[in-house]
Amino acid sequence: MLFAGPDKDGVEAGKITAAYRRWAEARVVEGRIYRTNAGRIEIKSVREVNPDLISDYDDDIFAADRQNARDVRRRLRGNEDWPTFLIKFHLVEGADPREELAATAELTPEDLEDLRARLAKLDELSRHGVWTTAILQKIQASPATRAGDLAADFGRDTASFKLDVRKLKNLGLTYSLETGYELSPRGAAYLASL
Repeated sequence: MLFAGPDKDGVEAGKITAAYRRWAEARVVEGRIYRTNAGRIEIKSVREVNPDLISDYDDDIFAADRQNARDVRRRLRGNEDWPTFLIKFHLVEGADPREELAATAELTPEDLEDLRARLAKLDELSRHGVWTTAILQKIQASPATRAGDLAADFGRDTASFKLDVRKLKNLGLTYSLETGYELSPRGAAYLASL
């Protein structure tokens, strides 16, 4: 989830603890922690709501830092045929473990063995063949390149490509940028070991 302008500041400050989103399907899962541009948030609940039935007196409006029900409906984006979701969350304090992992540039033999095994498993379970090393090398050669352009270089659709890069990010090997990606110190150290 991304938060724009004052919403980002409100989430960072812990003032905003709810959001309304119009999505084709729910993009967050209750109980999971997500990294956002305003910090990490844990989803307390996600439920579909009818935007026409939102009342000016709903506490959720104020938790989302909206003035009234009309303001909520006015700010909804996306296809009007899509359902509207009310997401309740709270800010998660402390460092993101993936950030700490990604910043590690020195890999022990055990670290390398573990990474090789995990990446081999991702390659093995893939529907489009071996991909992990090729994508890491491409990101290293073309940092800050749009995901759609990188995906096209591999003959892949953008959505599944982004999902694969997220798997690499979860292993601490890449960083997401405003546009595209770059290797983390851990990712660069891994490639240097090959």
